[in-house]
Amino acid sequence: MPNLDASRLKKEFKRLSLKTRLLLAATLWLSAMMIAAGVLIPGLVREYLTQDLETKLGLTMDEIAANLEVNKQGQLVLQTRLSDPRFNQPYSGLYWSVETGSDKLRSRSLWDRTIRTKKENHKATYFGAKDEKLIAIKRTIFLPDISDGVTIIVGQDEDRIDDTLNSLTGQLWLILSIMSIGVLTLVVVQVSWSLRPLGKMQKELKLLKSGEQQTLDEQYPKEIAPLVDDLNALLFHYQELLARARNHAGNLSHALKTPLSVLKNELNQLSEQDRQRLQPSIEQIQSHIDYHLGRTRMAGAMNILSVKSSPSERVDAISLAFDKVYAQREIALVSELDPDQYVAVEKADLDEMLGNLLENAYKWGNSFIRVYSELLDNYEIAIIVEDDGPGIPQEQLKAVLKRGVRLDETTPGTGLGLNIVNEMAHSYRGDLALESSKLGGLRAVLKLQRAKE
Repeated sequence: MPNLDASRLKKEFKRLSLKTRLLLAATLWLSAMMIAAGVLIPGLVREYLTQDLETKLGLTMDEIAANLEVNKQGQLVLQTRLSDPRFNQPYSGLYWSVETGSDKLRSRSLWDRTIRTKKENHKATYFGAKDEKLIAIKRTIFLPDISDGVTIIVGQDEDRIDDTLNSLTGQLWLILSIMSIGVLTLVVVQVSWSLRPLGKMQKELKLLKSGEQQTLDEQYPKEIAPLVDDLNALLFHYQELLARARNHAGNLSHALKTPLSVLKNELNQLSEQDRQRLQPSIEQIQSHIDYHLGRTRMAGAMNILSVKSSPSERVDAISLAFDKVYAQREIALVSELDPDQYVAVEKADLDEMLGNLLENAYKWGNSFIRVYSELLDNYEIAIIVEDDGPGIPQEQLKAVLKRGVRLDETTPGTGLGLNIVNEMAHSYRGDLALESSKLGGLRAVLKLQRAKE
């Protein structure tokens, strides 16, 4: 199941438009950069503020060390008041203390408390008068009149830096957000402007599909201009070849029709022995003519991008004609095709394919023909024709799709119908498959591309 979901997600991702891909990539990149900046910059600022504070505390420590002396009573005293008035304000958050083995001095800001030291992870942590955490430095100096060393600690409340950092971080996130929105807006405008030619091409392709336009405009950026030129050349070449093929087919049909009729009439004037000897050759000529004219008829649409036909409409029209031709057989045809479904096939070619399949069903069905469709995916539809006739043996299902193959020589026909349907379906990127029907007869499955809206 996870593999199936991953495969489906990958498939959906591949279908994303170029604009969506570019905007998604830009959004992810900007988000990553904004988060990285929002996390790294406060850390760097904190490090800078801490180092700056430790530098200032070091200057204060130098000031304290320079003014320490021992009075006549042998007591350690500080000669002058320090320059920063916060040392004299109780609980101001800025403290100092001096200790020897027998004496101790402290700033007035400590009031009646002392700077406490606590070991955490092999590192000393200092706490002030209100048990607030301090950023502090510690140094031991030696004076001439004191045998023991003098330990000096100067510290400041860490919350002051945190407050400054929190204020700065809030402003930083606001600035980063505004910058990200501005850059993303610029990216949207840039992508939309850059992809505008593709949108223009999409509109022109829709006009081609609807038949309102025969070629694409030539004014495109140089990156896609070769593609437009090749597509226009292909459309022109296709239309020219199709028109030429159909003209040749019509000319050939008229040119051969009269001589062949003459030969058939002359054949009737010959002796029975000569007629039996020449009849297969003339029928073979007729078969070849019918086959190649049938292939020419399936050459395709004049505008390959705009073809669109309704199988339901064509089946209804064809069945009305066959109901009259095969009225004596009293065969009922039930069409379950959706009138709103269309295939990307020219109407004449669809009539040719459906006509051959329905004609076979009318010929061989006993009393009932069912026509319905199945949606295979978003791009393909299967039109299914089933009858309740004798059907075709399983081992001969593929053989009947070959040119000229007839399983019953007593039934009129050339054996070209199913072969023409098969080749015509392939020319439209489709397929024809023959199977055994649950009704007892043949099940013909004609797969065609669905027409895009």
